[in-house]
Amino acid sequence: MLNKKTIGTLLKTVLPLLLGVYLFWYFFSSMTAESKALFYKAIREANYFWIILSLLLGVVAYFSRAYRWKYVLEPLGFKTKFWHRYHAVMIGYLINLTIPRAGEASRSAMLYRSDGVPFTTSFGTIIAERAVDFVILCSIALLTAFLGYSDFMEIKHQIEVQFGGAQGAVSTGFPWKLVVYGILLLGMLFAGYLFIFKVAFRNKFIGFAKEIIAGLFSIFRSQFPFSYLLHTAIIWICYVAMFAVSFQALEETSNMSANAILIAFIAGSLGITFTNGGIGTYPLLVGLVVAYFIGNEHENAQAVGNALGMLMWATQTILMIILGLVSLALLPKNFTKDQKNEPIDVSPE
Repeated sequence: MLNKKTIGTLLKTVLPLLLGVYLFWYFFSSMTAESKALFYKAIREANYFWIILSLLLGVVAYFSRAYRWKYVLEPLGFKTKFWHRYHAVMIGYLINLTIPRAGEASRSAMLYRSDGVPFTTSFGTIIAERAVDFVILCSIALLTAFLGYSDFMEIKHQIEVQFGGAQGAVSTGFPWKLVVYGILLLGMLFAGYLFIFKVAFRNKFIGFAKEIIAGLFSIFRSQFPFSYLLHTAIIWICYVAMFAVSFQALEETSNMSANAILIAFIAGSLGITFTNGGIGTYPLLVGLVVAYFIGNEHENAQAVGNALGMLMWATQTILMIILGLVSLALLPKNFTKDQKNEPIDVSPE
């Protein structure tokens, strides 16, 4: 019989995947025969130089993310190899394509396997990294909304309607929101019960929290905070640039404004959080934004938007799978329980 942990893992994996598969089906079924013909034509005739350039910028961001990681690990006393960190990052991306948000834990597990860095220690630094990324993404979203408020809000409304979250959407008659909120509430109540009445769980939780907090504050303890910020800037410049240059691949989207591209970037980022690796949601949302902005100029706007969204998602996903599998094969298992990652001297000279 399946235990509770296994059932929870299956639900966390299968439900987003099923949603992605459904949206993938919806992505194609919502297009007419004419739109599909234009969709495939756009993909065939795309200028793949810009797609390849986009992928290269993505690789630069992956390298920079792996390099930046050392600036928060060293203040905690752990010296790691660049390629080990890079392989851990790419394996994390690969795992995220199958199990949403499991990549962060896998990344910590891989670094423990190769360099012996305690799981909770490195996981805390990843949580800090995610917090920084979240702040930057929110800042980009706010700037984008400020520069084009009316367009931003109209597209937000269209997304809500598309996904059944606003007036005008087709109602299924089933209170999905109440179910989700109910499950979250029950989960919180159960965790509270364990914390109050189970000493072993409480001690384990407190120990885990301490390690996470240490990781969070490792950013402020770094001897090279400006280097950390520099790599953060490089990562996000590459993310935006790799997205923006892809618009040059299609003639119909090559003249889109910077604000339109930023809105599409935010929509795509939102799509990645919905399903495993953005399957279904990423091309659907990017396509929706592109069609909104070029709809007055091109009759086949939706087909073009869908083609660009699919090109971006498919090529980025294939790249992550290839690099992730290569890293999975190359990451050495150097560390054993009989070895120790000797702390390095982080005191100022």
